[in-house]
Amino acid sequence: MSQTFRLDDLMQIAREDGRIVAEDAAARLGVTVQTIRRDLLKLSEAGKLTRVHGGAVLASGTSNIGYDDRRALYTDEKAAIAAACAAEIPDNAAIFMNIGTTTEAVARALLAHRDILVVTNNLNVANTLVANPDCRIVVAGGQLRRTDGGLVGTLANTIVEQFKFDLAIIGCSAMDDDGDLLDFDIMEVGVSQTAIRRARRTFLVADHSKFSRSAPARIASLADIDTFFTDRKPSHDLASRCTAWNTRVVVAG
Repeated sequence: MSQTFRLDDLMQIAREDGRIVAEDAAARLGVTVQTIRRDLLKLSEAGKLTRVHGGAVLASGTSNIGYDDRRALYTDEKAAIAAACAAEIPDNAAIFMNIGTTTEAVARALLAHRDILVVTNNLNVANTLVANPDCRIVVAGGQLRRTDGGLVGTLANTIVEQFKFDLAIIGCSAMDDDGDLLDFDIMEVGVSQTAIRRARRTFLVADHSKFSRSAPARIASLADIDTFFTDRKPSHDLASRCTAWNTRVVVAG
């Protein structure tokens, strides 16, 4: 297999799995680990991947990967996170849900809940919840982001500000080692920050891939989160911070 085809295959693996393990990729593509390491170096130098111990991950930057690509990543893990989160959401609750593929998974897990009100700036969440006749849906209007069905900006903020939520269900694009929750769009961040301020409790839903990513805009800190639902234990340092902040960590699956 030529290097050009290998590089394309490696990028596809990175998009599907969130990371590349050199030994696994070598076995999958039928080449040596040394060859894969050289390929990863080339992709890293091109700014497409970031080298990590044992392989590489998608490069962080100032823009996110495509929504459909994100939706295809870690589907089982997101479903487990969503089920664990939904199990702690009572009926008769007023809920905010922000933009993201994991919050979309939570929406699917809420289809049997009764008498809930969901305010969202995510058209995908709203369209999913249409299937629940016992869910009232309020779409926070704003500037439509066609790439992911998100509604952002001042108008969305203004609508969210009118509510007092029992729960805010928040996703993020990345998580820093110091516990900061990060995203790529400052307008989207503003809506999530407003929802957190207007909620009695806040749940974070984020899979383990967020631990190794970075993004430029800060949403909040894990210190602002009541319960963090994920699929793998965070690092010792991050887990210690959560303990100090009284942020409960639920590892699903």
